[in-house]
Amino acid sequence: MTPEPKTPEPKTPERKTPQPAEPDALTAATAHELIAGYERGEFSPLEAVRAVLARIDAVEPAVNAFVRVDAEQALAQAAASTERRRRGEPLGPLDGVPVTVKDLLLQAGAPTLRGSRTVRPDSRAWDEDAPAVARLREQGAVFVGRTTTPEFGWKGVTDSPLTGITRNPYDLSRTSGGSSGGSAVAVALGAAPLSIGTDGGGSVRIPASFCGIFGLKPTYGRIPLYPASPFGTLSHAGPMTRDAADAALLLDVVSGPDWRDWSQLPPAPGVVGALADGVDGVKGLRIAYSPSFGGQVAVRPDVASAVRGAVERLAELGAYIEEADPDIADPVDAFHTLWFSGAARLVQHFGTEQRELLDPGLREICAAGELASALDYLAAVDVRMELGRRMGRFHTSYDLLVTPTLPITAFEAGAEVPPGSGLRRWTGWTPFTYPFNLTQQPAATVPCGVDGNGLPIGVQLVGPRHADALILRAAHALYASGAASVPSPRAA
Repeated sequence: MTPEPKTPEPKTPERKTPQPAEPDALTAATAHELIAGYERGEFSPLEAVRAVLARIDAVEPAVNAFVRVDAEQALAQAAASTERRRRGEPLGPLDGVPVTVKDLLLQAGAPTLRGSRTVRPDSRAWDEDAPAVARLREQGAVFVGRTTTPEFGWKGVTDSPLTGITRNPYDLSRTSGGSSGGSAVAVALGAAPLSIGTDGGGSVRIPASFCGIFGLKPTYGRIPLYPASPFGTLSHAGPMTRDAADAALLLDVVSGPDWRDWSQLPPAPGVVGALADGVDGVKGLRIAYSPSFGGQVAVRPDVASAVRGAVERLAELGAYIEEADPDIADPVDAFHTLWFSGAARLVQHFGTEQRELLDPGLREICAAGELASALDYLAAVDVRMELGRRMGRFHTSYDLLVTPTLPITAFEAGAEVPPGSGLRRWTGWTPFTYPFNLTQQPAATVPCGVDGNGLPIGVQLVGPRHADALILRAAHALYASGAASVPSPRAA
């Protein structure tokens, strides 16, 4: 009698043993590429974090992007993540992905010094996470370091009395931009693919543009903030990444709710799914191209040419492009009233000795802010509301506005304004960024080329409030089409 065939026992799928990966490949990888490698068992979070830490050791002496690197903690977090991945039980998509955090955001276990000699490391317990940091920790992300900022994030370049000058990875004699300069440099050089920066007048977009990476200022309130910024509702938190796809992934995580921010919005709807169309993501969009805000801004010819090239690519991808300028005048005086008043409030209780420790430029704007009256402040709010109304009307005709991110490329490090420019404050060379902090609209910068010195140029995409997914969709189309590539930094 022939025995009946046995039904084979179901086999447990074998997980591939992680194999050693080239460190350079790991530090050049996007978050999506790391996650895919983890899931396929090609390498582990521990390998990736070791490579990142080695990268930081190699580049940090030249660029000065970090306030603090905690290798022991990062390796312990990476080991725990590796074990979770081995069991097939990651805490979330970002489990094991290296991240950095700007040193204005609270992170439990590390002092938040804010680029200032007035902040004592032993002044408090430092046992609380900012909302974005808490969401990353819940996902199992690995915190490799805290990145540099000008004092209290007050200006558009990154140097401070506490940490000195942060330098541009494309030319160490140039500025990284600011105030999230350390984050931009870290991402550009492979010292973690993801970072969280802050943006009160361009502080994510400025350094992202100067350092050749992607930066997004989401709609105000999309990423909860705590403690509230001294600069009030001008200040946003935002992703700084190698491309738009990673930014969408990061925004999806850090826009999670947090009761400590009473002004928070619901999580960003559909930001990851919005990228599914790839190069077709801009097909049919109505896009206004404003090369100089109607002649109000002098844009360097090489910058203008690169930005126009990005606009032409959007047209090739199916967008309807019209050269059109928003009906706005430069709101810099209103911005200064709000910004300088916030700075004055920040140091209101500082004594003489503490004030003498401040960045001299910060002392100057604090003094100016102290002279502003309540009526001055409310007049600035009126300008802000009218600007928002005009931009709201503009976006009834156009889905997106495209401008240069900045009219120039990176200038000499250690200066607030380009030497010889005659400008007084950093807002003089950032006219395309701070208006959209006043209006709280989402805005992103995408690399679109380099100048004659090999320094990155950025194109800015601006959308109506709540159109975060739309901006990411358009940015992703530029990346998918190959229009957003720039050479590797020289400091690499």
